[in-house]
Amino acid sequence: MPDKRSAVLLTQCAGMFLVQLDVTVVNVALPSIGARFHAGVPALQWIVDGYTVVLAALLLSGGALGDVLGHRRVVLAGLGIFGLASAGCALAPDSATLIAARVAQGAGAALLLPGTLAVITRTFPGRHEQARALGVWAGVSALALAAGPLLGGLLVTATGWRSLFWINVPLTALAAAGTLLVPADPPTTGRVDVKGVLTGATALAALVYAVIESSIPAAVLGVAAAAAFLAAERTGPAPMLPLTLLRSRTFAAANVVAGAMNFAGLGTILLATLYLQGVHHAGPLTAALAMLPGFLPLSLLAPVTGRLTARFGPRPVMIAGLLTGATGLLGLLRVTGHSTIAGSFLPAFALFGVGLGLLTVAVVAAAVGGVPAGRAGIASGVNNTARQACGALGIATFGAIAGSPAQPAAFLHGLHAAAVLGAGMWLAAAVLTAVAVGRP
Repeated sequence: MPDKRSAVLLTQCAGMFLVQLDVTVVNVALPSIGARFHAGVPALQWIVDGYTVVLAALLLSGGALGDVLGHRRVVLAGLGIFGLASAGCALAPDSATLIAARVAQGAGAALLLPGTLAVITRTFPGRHEQARALGVWAGVSALALAAGPLLGGLLVTATGWRSLFWINVPLTALAAAGTLLVPADPPTTGRVDVKGVLTGATALAALVYAVIESSIPAAVLGVAAAAAFLAAERTGPAPMLPLTLLRSRTFAAANVVAGAMNFAGLGTILLATLYLQGVHHAGPLTAALAMLPGFLPLSLLAPVTGRLTARFGPRPVMIAGLLTGATGLLGLLRVTGHSTIAGSFLPAFALFGVGLGLLTVAVVAAAVGGVPAGRAGIASGVNNTARQACGALGIATFGAIAGSPAQPAAFLHGLHAAAVLGAGMWLAAAVLTAVAVGRP
């Protein structure tokens, strides 16, 4: 790769790294934040979900804005919003302000993430060089998820939880400076699907709120907004989710599997953090190190999974990941208040991580491969949206099932119930993959 194009790839990967890092880096700090602000489990869930809900709701519209205004411009705007919101998180005097700043972070991330992918695909137009560049992008994405808990544990232990957000400020500035190296792309014709953005964001936020707060009115609003979203996408002139894509069995199944993957995946990560620090009373760094075997496979397996998917197609890799991850989730049934971390938690969480590592690349490949080549960008956006939206719902659902670790017996009962739910979803997803995901 020529030096200039390598610099572009590095810059866009750095921006995406920040977005993915903030999905997991905050988890190990939740007990410290809760103690500082006297916040309960619902507030802690919103500190995570305030970011992921907005990211999921605005991802597709972020890509559409890039098409209209130019992706470099939108990436720079996303980096600016993300950096300012990170400073707001670091300065937050209470949990409500922190949640609001996390919402703003999610908006910046939604502008940034699809733009990085668009810039890379434009910079590397050849099929083989583009595949290599996207492999690097996916590997860095997985590395960010894996690095989050460890980096979070180190920073919280050394300097406190606010440093998790302060570190984003100079990194965002560096990424913005590097993005200026990217040639400006001329805007293309297109419109932003305003109705889709508003109804989709309302549906997701209301449904997550209904789960966390047990609110029936919010659930009704969420269902009504979801119906309005589908109507808007069916009749709108420029839908951000073209429903015709769902006629592809492979594409539809890949997105259902992606949603199930993150629903159980992010929900389990939240409960693992609360278990280690709330029940076992491990410090942030100890908890991060205990979770590392579950996150390392995300980055270590990314290139291997890419080669396996290229050779055999996504279906067998997805099935292997789902079955392995489900086995790990069921292994959490051995976790008790008296069991050792090394003897019960680590083996189960490591298997769970191997499952995620096998799934991540293969699921995206299945989604993109299930539509015509000209729709690969929207296919990737829909897949990312499904993952982030269902991840937010998973965090809300698993947190509601388990409750507070301040009541260890009830929490462990809820942890086991959530593990069974997650394993059941992944096993059902494996059956769906075998039936609906096409051969290579």
